[in-house]
Amino acid sequence: MRSEAAADERRPLALRGRAMSRTGFAVALAACLLGIAILCGLGTWQVERLQWKQALLARIDAQIHAAPVPVDALAADDAKGRDIEYRRVTASGHFLNEDERYVFTTFDGQSGWNVFTPLVLSGNRMVFVNRGFVPYDLRDPAKRWAGQVAGEVTVTGLARRPPQEKPGYFVPDNDPAKDTFYWRNLDAMRMGLKLPEGMAVLPFFIDAGPGRAPGGWPVGGTTVIAIPNDHLQYALTWYGLAAVLIVMTAMLVRRRFGGRREG
Repeated sequence: MRSEAAADERRPLALRGRAMSRTGFAVALAACLLGIAILCGLGTWQVERLQWKQALLARIDAQIHAAPVPVDALAADDAKGRDIEYRRVTASGHFLNEDERYVFTTFDGQSGWNVFTPLVLSGNRMVFVNRGFVPYDLRDPAKRWAGQVAGEVTVTGLARRPPQEKPGYFVPDNDPAKDTFYWRNLDAMRMGLKLPEGMAVLPFFIDAGPGRAPGGWPVGGTTVIAIPNDHLQYALTWYGLAAVLIVMTAMLVRRRFGGRREG
């Protein structure tokens, strides 16, 4: 009699516990299904980004190996909003060597400067040319006087757009007063230029192609094309997590309904 009474007292709690178990199972199942959907969506998004990035890299590779276009044609395309980044371009004019600008960089493990020199073009226009790298202690043009080319020159290189903002919080601020720069800020670099009145500054740079200036410095062809492409790794990570969650969901369902059949 006592054992039966005790069983009757426990029965409502057992039934209530079973009801709570059903609620908990429903919540857990919904969370798992939502998580699977989100993870699969993230994986698919990374696959789409991978396809976009591969197309971008293929286009850049084609552009840097294509025949160069005249700077006038490139400027016209830029004015129409077309992509000019990394397109090969050729320009003729004369350098304003007295208006060099210096952008801090490294090359072959050595710190130094990229020398940006205004190139005066026909039509009362100017474009900054990144002539290439000089070691830190050769910033002074007097130490590389042979490379200060005078007269008409033709430059072939890659078009580069200036960044819209400083590339990172830890990048130092530019110092236009000292012609010292840590990122390519075209507006700051044009400050103080000794240009004829009304001369237009083209809104892009030209990175000179491979080759050394007379005397050995600057060294051209230092453009770094480093576009990360980790989207496949990210996609596999998201899909892998989704697969793990699918297995866990299956175990949850099996435990719930398998245990009921056994009972």
